[in-house]
Amino acid sequence: DALYGERRDRSILFWKSLPVSDLTTVLSKFAIPLVILPLLSFAVAVVTQFVMLLLSSAVLLGSGLSAGTLGARMSFFHMSLMLLYHILTVHGLWYAPIYGWLLLVSAWAPRAPFIWAFLPPFVIWGVEKIAFRTSHFLGMLQYRLTGPEPSTTTTRSGNLMEMMSALTPVQFFTTPGLWVGLAVAAIFLATAVRLRRYREPI
Repeated sequence: DALYGERRDRSILFWKSLPVSDLTTVLSKFAIPLVILPLLSFAVAVVTQFVMLLLSSAVLLGSGLSAGTLGARMSFFHMSLMLLYHILTVHGLWYAPIYGWLLLVSAWAPRAPFIWAFLPPFVIWGVEKIAFRTSHFLGMLQYRLTGPEPSTTTTRSGNLMEMMSALTPVQFFTTPGLWVGLAVAAIFLATAVRLRRYREPI
């Protein structure tokens, strides 16, 4: 309830009294799931992997084996770079329209933003299913939630690092769904900015 919460507790009156534009406020909240949370997840993952690497090395050395076998396939630095790229692109850019939609609902909803976030997609899917007996909208949502097709990004077999290594920048950034999603996210954000500008406290 990022934008809904400030209307509910009336703190929006305080924030609007500051020399900060609605665009800046909305973008700052949009950056939390898009950039900040992925970076925090990356930091936690890297620290966890580093601790596990140290423990595994200690176990191997204690067994009289060489710890160099751990990095034979892929160095820790290389894995960390791929993890960072994967988190910022797939979990950041690819889900941008979802974050934008949630912000739009948060800026508009008179009550229960969580329900309003899921009700319109459910109604659209239901109407399409009843009227046309198709599920194109549901397929579009599934495509957005599960990511690009395996042929353009990852393989279904192999470990996580192998799947991430298949997600090359050229393949990812030439996926039409990425740019369509970013355009939709921009529309959602622009609408959220306009709504915040004129919405009153609840």
